[in-house]
Amino acid sequence: MPAYGFAHLRSRRNHSDVIEYLQRIQATLDPFAGRFVIHGPPTQVVEGTWPGSMVLIEFPGVAEARAWYASPDYQAILHLRTDHIEGDLLLIDGVGPNYDPAERALTLRTEADRADPPTA
Repeated sequence: MPAYGFAHLRSRRNHSDVIEYLQRIQATLDPFAGRFVIHGPPTQVVEGTWPGSMVLIEFPGVAEARAWYASPDYQAILHLRTDHIEGDLLLIDGVGPNYDPAERALTLRTEADRADPPTA
């Protein structure tokens, strides 16, 4: 199942360190089969507001995503970004190709009914 590194970058500055980070990041991703899926500002906000930009990196699984983030090569360049860009980074399990949100709804309904059984 794929996993993702999702970053919400709220403040971007074109500092020389950030440029160096961009030049070096792909080499840190390659050993973990990481690839950029989204890299930049959203093209259209259709609900709410979106201050900043986003980055989405795909990995074969969450183990690879965690290993990439913890890797000495990535940790060596991380400060180049975090010293100049405010943001958040999440590592997220993806869903498989057969994911069905109706099944998720059924699970949530069952859990809710157990926690607060309907009264007759």
